[in-house]
Amino acid sequence: MIPISFKDAAKAVGSTTVLNGSFDNICTDSRKIIPGCLFIAIPGERFDGHDYARNAIEDGAAAVLVERDCGLGDKQITVGSTRKALLDLAGYYRSLFNIPVVGVTGSVGKTTTKEMIYSVLSSEYKTLKNEGNLNNEIGVPLTLFRLDSSYEAAVIEMGMSGFGEISRMTKAVKPCIGVISNIGVSHIEKLGSREGILKAKLEITDGMTPGTPLILNGDDDMLSGITAPDYEIITFGLNNSCAYKALDITSKDDTTVFTCSCVGGPVQGRLPFTGRHNVYNALSAIAVGEAVHIPASKAMKALENYKTTGLRQKIERIDGITLIEDCYNASPDSQKAAMTVLGNMAAQRRIAVVGDMLELGDYSEKAHSLVGRYAFENDVDILFTYGGQSEITARVAKECGVGDVRIFDDKSTLTADLAHTVREGDAVLFKASRGMKLEDVIDGLINSLHK
Repeated sequence: MIPISFKDAAKAVGSTTVLNGSFDNICTDSRKIIPGCLFIAIPGERFDGHDYARNAIEDGAAAVLVERDCGLGDKQITVGSTRKALLDLAGYYRSLFNIPVVGVTGSVGKTTTKEMIYSVLSSEYKTLKNEGNLNNEIGVPLTLFRLDSSYEAAVIEMGMSGFGEISRMTKAVKPCIGVISNIGVSHIEKLGSREGILKAKLEITDGMTPGTPLILNGDDDMLSGITAPDYEIITFGLNNSCAYKALDITSKDDTTVFTCSCVGGPVQGRLPFTGRHNVYNALSAIAVGEAVHIPASKAMKALENYKTTGLRQKIERIDGITLIEDCYNASPDSQKAAMTVLGNMAAQRRIAVVGDMLELGDYSEKAHSLVGRYAFENDVDILFTYGGQSEITARVAKECGVGDVRIFDDKSTLTADLAHTVREGDAVLFKASRGMKLEDVIDGLINSLHK
C-alpha cells in the first residue's frame, strides 16, 4: 500500500476530522495491528471493533476510524458508518492507480472465472486478485488496499446475498471490464426470483464507466437478451451469435480440448480439467485477455497451465480410485455441472456423495429433486446423500432408476460405509454447500485408503 495522508483519508470518507501525518496500512482486526496503520473499527455480530480501538492505539496504530467517540482525542476519525467508510476509502485508493481492473460476478463459478482471468492476465501483467473468500464488503476493500506501484492489473470477484452489495463494492472497484458468468438460483431465498438475481448482478455496472466492456454469458437465458447501450456488450458461449464461441469440445478424464472462435481467428487449446462449465469460464477469460491486448493464443496457453484452487473440482487419484472434490459450494447449476463431469469419467462405477444445498428458500425442494434426476441422467451407480434436504434427492434418484441409493444424517457413518464400498476403478464425486463440510468425508476416506 502506498502512503495516504490522514487529510486525504478524512476527505474520502466525508469526515471533518483533521489529523496530521499519513499511514500505509489498513487493519480491521485488532489482533493484527501493524505499527503506523489506520485501524478501522467494524461493528459485527459477535465483536465490535470499537471495543478494541484503544488497544489498537496502544499496539501502534497511528489512528482509528470510528463511529462513536472512543476517548482517543486526536487519534480518531469519526464517521457515520465505518463499513461505508472502508469502501469509500478503498474507492479513493483505487482511483490512484491507472491500471486495467476486471470486476467479476455471477451465480455459479465466479471464483473459478476469476482465477482463470488471473491466469490470463498474469501471463502479461503483474496482477492482483482477491484471495479465498474475500469477495464481500470487507474483503474487497482490503484487497484493493494491497495495490501498490508494482501492480499492472487486477481482477476482483464480487459476491452478494442481497440487493445493493455489488453496487457498493463496484463503486470502490471501478472496473474497466465487467464479467457476469451466469444467473442461477443461489440466494434466491433473499432475492425472490432469478429476475431479482439478475438485477443484483447487473449492479456491477454501477461502478463502470460508460463505453467499457461488459462480458456476458451469451447462452444464459437471463443474460442473452440484455441490452445495455452504455456499455460494449461482449458475449461468450456455444451459441453461433457469441463473439467468443467454443467449437469441437471433447472431454476425457481430466482434460478438455476445444477451439475458441474469436475476433483474431480460431485458437485451439487443451484445458487441464473437464466440464463444459469450465469451457465457459475459459471463454470469458480469453475475452478479457483480448480486451487488454493479450492475444487469444497467449491466453489459451496460460489456461493450459491453470490449476484448480481450494475445494473446487480438484481431481486426484488414490489407489486406482478417482476422487472429484468439489465441496466449496453448491447450487442446482453447479450440481448439474459436477454430475456431468462424473458422467464423462471413464470408470467402472460412478459414485456420487452429495449434501444439502443451502439458502434456497422455497426453491429448495425443487432444487434437490433436480439433483436426483441429474444423478440418474449421468449414470451414477451409487448415490450417497447427507442432510435432511438431500433425502429429497435420494427419493427422486430412486424414482428415476438409480439402483443403489444410501441416505445418511451422520458423516462418520457415511464415511465408514463409503470406505467399505469403494474399490479400484471407481470415480467418486463429492458435492455440497460449504456449510455441510463434506471435506470431512473426503479426509476420512483418504485416511482409510492409506491404512
